[in-house]
Amino acid sequence: MVANSSLLLRAIQWALAFLLALCLANSAHADQVTAALDKNVVAENEVVQLTIRTDFTNTGNGPDLTPLKRDFEILGRSQNSQFSFNLGTNQALNFWVVTLMPKAVGNFQIPPIQVGDKASEALYLEVKPAQQMTDRNGNPLVMLKFKANKTEPYVQEQVLITLELYSAVNIQSASLSMPNHPNLVTERLTDDQMRYEEINGTSYQIMTREYVAFPQRSGMLELSNQSIEGLVNTRNGTRKINVKSQPITLNVLPIPASYGNSNWLPTDAVAIRSTISNTVSNPRVGDTLIWEIDITAQGVLGEQLPTLNFASTRAYKLYPTSPSFESSTSINGVTGRQSMRIEVVPTQSGPLELPTVEINYWDPVSRSVKSASAKAPAVDIAPLPGTTETPNTNISAPLASSDANSDNQTQNLPPQSSSVAPISLAKPKAAPQTEQANSDQNAPAPLEVVVQSEEDDSNAWKGFLAAALIGIGVIGIGAWLWVRRKNHSKAPTGDEVPTLQEFAPLSSANETLAYQALINGCRDNNLATLRLNLLEWARHRWGDNTIRGVDDIKRLADTPHLTQLLMEAELVMYSHTAATQWNGNALADALEEYVTGEKKPSQASQLKTLYPNF
Repeated sequence: MVANSSLLLRAIQWALAFLLALCLANSAHADQVTAALDKNVVAENEVVQLTIRTDFTNTGNGPDLTPLKRDFEILGRSQNSQFSFNLGTNQALNFWVVTLMPKAVGNFQIPPIQVGDKASEALYLEVKPAQQMTDRNGNPLVMLKFKANKTEPYVQEQVLITLELYSAVNIQSASLSMPNHPNLVTERLTDDQMRYEEINGTSYQIMTREYVAFPQRSGMLELSNQSIEGLVNTRNGTRKINVKSQPITLNVLPIPASYGNSNWLPTDAVAIRSTISNTVSNPRVGDTLIWEIDITAQGVLGEQLPTLNFASTRAYKLYPTSPSFESSTSINGVTGRQSMRIEVVPTQSGPLELPTVEINYWDPVSRSVKSASAKAPAVDIAPLPGTTETPNTNISAPLASSDANSDNQTQNLPPQSSSVAPISLAKPKAAPQTEQANSDQNAPAPLEVVVQSEEDDSNAWKGFLAAALIGIGVIGIGAWLWVRRKNHSKAPTGDEVPTLQEFAPLSSANETLAYQALINGCRDNNLATLRLNLLEWARHRWGDNTIRGVDDIKRLADTPHLTQLLMEAELVMYSHTAATQWNGNALADALEEYVTGEKKPSQASQLKTLYPNF
């Protein structure tokens, strides 16, 4: 009996020990977070994988990877879960695989990774400098070339920028940078071009990407090196690449002082087409003809082309429509185009000759001013039916003559609206009567003596009455022609423009106050008020009858440096560049030098040389 009790007690002890061991084993495997790396030593730009495992189900939002972001780039993350049942127990396993890229070379600690309220042990990783990835021929696997077609462009001149990517392997998740600079307007030209080329025994796929750029400020302009980032597969695994190109430095030249005050147009080719078409087979006086002008320029946008203005003359009247501007791109750059359509109504018979269309531009290759021109062919205009008007054989381009009347044939008319009545057509045969009538004004009216017989004496009073009426008529016609010639000599020409005083009175009391407001506006870089302040000061200085616009200020100041700064300010004013980028200190210094006659300190001139105002 005692022996049986001892055996039973021993069996109970063994059972309790087994249960205790089983509980300890379960507690040892539960609620654990383990972390492991697939390699402990990697090269620069080489990918490493971190595996995180948990043995419990309540993982919350998963592992907290925030501590890794200081030394690593997290390229990817995946998750997997497993469940197992054994001897009445269940176990949940969660796995996370995180792809990491070290940011630098050296020894790094992977800190404990928190999952729920548990954390893993810290790990250590060594990152060695990477050698350039080359193939078996010793050639680099990836190359990036960055170049421009010119290094000394003028302000707003076209610059073609090319990026060429040479790759001997497939690049995954590639990211290619693009040229960018605050003083450069950049635009893609065409789609990427692909070609293949073998270099030193290595076959490369070459992708070419073209850009067109327009510098907006003179001075030195540096485009930083471009880069390509991505992943490539090598024998040692997946590696990240970051290949950079060489930078580009542009020396942007300012507008030459010899260019003058006309619209700045830097291009090496301008083509003009001027044609006139008839709406009827045989045009007469009063019919409508269509004058079409097409201007094409290489290397400029359509909006950069100057707007042309033509005035009506005594020979014809012009009714222009708004011009249209277009810009097209190709592998050779940008091409700008301007199209104009003008309705022409002839007012005199004879050959109709329209003005020559001429545009001045700056040729960057020869660095000189050039011009392009075109002239529409002459059109014969027939007189109105039922008139005996003698055709004028030289309507639009009179011969050199001292006769003032011939100059009046092509004198520009004042601005007219479509409601103005057409010019009356005086018959040429009436012209000789004018001189005779003028001479008759200074002589007594001729009396007609008639010898009559006695039987006609009763009708004599009728003859005297007729002679008197004829004399009064001659005197009246002479007076009317004299008044008409006097008014015609005083008629305003098309060149007369109303002064600013007629529609914009001065707002400042004197030139000193206007000059101070102008200088303060320049110092504050206030481009919005520059034009008004300039005109206000100039009107005080030179008078309202002299100043009609900023071009008059350039002409009267007669200072190349001041003229250049005013032109550059106008370019910023009418370009896409934000007005806040304009620096008015250089213009303020130039104005002070002009007014006072004293040069500014040398430090300011040195700063201006390094960063010329635009």
